[in-house]
Amino acid sequence: MPAERRGRGVALQVGLARKESHHRGQRHLALAKVVATEMPCLWAAWRQGKVTEYGATLAARETACLEVGDRFEVDRLLAADPDALDRMSEREIASFCRKHAARLDSAAVVRRRRKAEADRHVTIRPAPDTMVYLTALLSVADGVAAYAALVKAADAARADGADERTRGQVMADTLVSSVLGGHAAAGGPRVELALVMTDQAVFGDTEDPAHLDGFGWVPAELGREIVAGAVTAEDEVWLRRLYTGPTTGELVAMDSRARVFPAGMARFIRLRDQTCRTPWCGAPIRQSDHVEPVAEGGSTTVENGQGLCEACNHAKQAPGWRARPSPEGIETATPTGHRHHTRPPMLVTVHDAPPVRLDYYVLAT
Repeated sequence: MPAERRGRGVALQVGLARKESHHRGQRHLALAKVVATEMPCLWAAWRQGKVTEYGATLAARETACLEVGDRFEVDRLLAADPDALDRMSEREIASFCRKHAARLDSAAVVRRRRKAEADRHVTIRPAPDTMVYLTALLSVADGVAAYAALVKAADAARADGADERTRGQVMADTLVSSVLGGHAAAGGPRVELALVMTDQAVFGDTEDPAHLDGFGWVPAELGREIVAGAVTAEDEVWLRRLYTGPTTGELVAMDSRARVFPAGMARFIRLRDQTCRTPWCGAPIRQSDHVEPVAEGGSTTVENGQGLCEACNHAKQAPGWRARPSPEGIETATPTGHRHHTRPPMLVTVHDAPPVRLDYYVLAT
């Protein structure tokens, strides 16, 4: 096997063993490979309880750009005074390692900064009370400038005292209006919100929660507000009827002869699985995967399809992995012989009568 492919899938096995996501499995594996061999003093302090696991993670992260010799030196300096290390907070450990990394190899730190700027991105994750955290990882100059612009807009809006919104509310509203307004002005594609509700919940006969793609469960009342708000704003509202099993609440099947999942079927799989199908992963779905590969006779059906994040889909292609549909849903066997079963989540409440699901696509203009 090529050297660059060796070890593929190991991090996912670590995540499965710890009932955590693939991303956390990667962090645990990287930390175990580095600290025990390249930062022995930190490893000893960690085992003695003087440093937390996250503190060791920060130390390893801040010295990742250094050569092994320089990393040994930072490790020696960090543990030179065991009593001081025992009193250092996680932030102080990170600051200490960052300072000495810049002193020992400033060029490596510069190269790392340039690489980090190339990795800028935006993420979203659920927050309490049906809110979301929209997070942007930006260069320090762009991030500070964007925040300063939001602060300036908030100060201007509240200067005369007529605006009753708080400073934080003005900043949040300015961010949303700037992004969506600029998107529409540039002639970009319409924004789609996929909201899944039962017909009973739509018309207020039940309070079964709705499911908003990209977020998760929301109260039925909020689902009705989204639909009503779209109609009032004259946005386009598309209705698709999707039927669920009367006892399981899972979506029924549709099939195709195509080698690649058609757009409609890929959307169906994404709505059914909600997040990456790998146990304990929870990452957003990025790829529609054949459980049994087409090369081995697998068909392009929703029964043989699963939504996976990109990392999990690549990891399961390593030697020794095997997946197949089973009565329990999908059975995945790892190279160590462990077996994991997953079923699609139940998207609707099962009532006496077979429920009908209405899938509302709210197209924001």
